[in-house]
Amino acid sequence: MADWTDSIVGDRMTVDREFNDRVQASQFSGQEWGLIMTATEFEIENAEDEERARIVADTEKLPQIMPELENIRSQMGAMGGAPKEPSGGGGSGATGSGGLFGSIKRAFGLGGGGGSGGDAERLEAAERLTQEYADALQQHLESNGKWNQVRIAYQE
Repeated sequence: MADWTDSIVGDRMTVDREFNDRVQASQFSGQEWGLIMTATEFEIENAEDEERARIVADTEKLPQIMPELENIRSQMGAMGGAPKEPSGGGGSGATGSGGLFGSIKRAFGLGGGGGSGGDAERLEAAERLTQEYADALQQHLESNGKWNQVRIAYQE
């Protein structure tokens, strides 16, 4: 099944460029998104059924990288880069979940139940965004007449 992904490397690069605006509008930095994509695999659900087949993001490994996402965010804050707040957020570094004070509070297990609620929210956001990417990839393949070829390759 790995061969099917090899056949769409160029398509993935195109979708990556097109999806960049969506990533920039998200709560994730480009570096965080790269790590999320590294931990995400793609599968084709219902590949045998032309009408119901769709690309899905396998996000099973994302919980394992959540601590590293937090490290990236902390490093960005320490270097003067303001980490993005989750969508709908607007807190400051002193009172929100980001920034130096947020990192210190998390290091001591303080603030918002040790950060696990924030991790769950970030995990859900990452899962949603990776599925949006999978949908964009499938749409790209369909619009370029490659979808059936890729779907069949996945089954082999």
